[in-house]
Amino acid sequence: MQAIVQDRYGSADVLRVDEIDRPTIGPAEVLIHVHAAGLDRGTWHFMAGMPYLFRLMGPGLRKPKNPVLGLDVAGTVTAVGAAVTRFQVGDEVFGISKGSFAEYASAREDKLAHKPANLTFDQAAVVAISGLTALQSLRDVGRVETGQHVLIVGASGGVGTYAVQIAKALGAQVTGVCSTAKTDLVRSIGADHVIDYTRDDFAAGPQRYDLILDIGGNSPLPRLRRALTPTGMLVLVGGEDGDRWTGGMGRQLRAVALSPFVRQRLTMKTPKEHYTDLERLAQLIEAGELTPTIDKTYPLDQAPDAMRHLEAGLARGKIVIAVARAG
Repeated sequence: MQAIVQDRYGSADVLRVDEIDRPTIGPAEVLIHVHAAGLDRGTWHFMAGMPYLFRLMGPGLRKPKNPVLGLDVAGTVTAVGAAVTRFQVGDEVFGISKGSFAEYASAREDKLAHKPANLTFDQAAVVAISGLTALQSLRDVGRVETGQHVLIVGASGGVGTYAVQIAKALGAQVTGVCSTAKTDLVRSIGADHVIDYTRDDFAAGPQRYDLILDIGGNSPLPRLRRALTPTGMLVLVGGEDGDRWTGGMGRQLRAVALSPFVRQRLTMKTPKEHYTDLERLAQLIEAGELTPTIDKTYPLDQAPDAMRHLEAGLARGKIVIAVARAG
């Protein structure tokens, strides 16, 4: 099969198309004929191996353990392991796989759900990683309630476009922060208010927020705390600034260390990958309360260009890798 592979960490230049064997599956796994894959910042970390602290979490210290890139996946089940009970050959699925930038990918049964009938494969391929992060950050960590004021910093990106819609579905008043070129997008997905960070400072006005979901990754903690109510909550997701060792995680660790000493709650979120929340996202999608926002679609052999587009910060929503149909 064709796949995007890498044998070392680095920039998008380390990615190449290669012919490799189809993956084998274990008892609790399925083999997916990949129709489309999604690109997110997490995939960038797997490519770059940055920050160095990330390598200690399992991807490999000196080089990637799995040479095939890609997490988000949508496709058709072509084989099932002996212990699999929720899927059968021919089912259309979406979720998280082990190397989705390929014509075939293996995935654990508990990281997949049935594809919503009202989504294309391209749309379904960009739901899992960003959708889970947004859902769990708002519902489980932030415990958003009807009528609360929620600020989403980075509202036009992959996680942000889901977060705006999910916060609205939970009954919140939502303010999105983004650049000038993306304000129309954030309004179109349901934000009650939009702040253009090139012109206005969300922390300078009189509005205080019950919850801030910061996906932008570079606002200092004191600035974020100024925009919170006295007992508000800050949830930090991702973060690409910082040194080569901890990256944006340094800011998250500082927030967690400070939280016990202030009235506000400062925390971070790492998504849990489980099919029950994928099914919840599917329910929101089928109910018309959540729609994936796709910026661009690239064919498999142009995955390096897709990564460069992501790195440049130009994406309005999600990026799709359209995988060549295997025979």
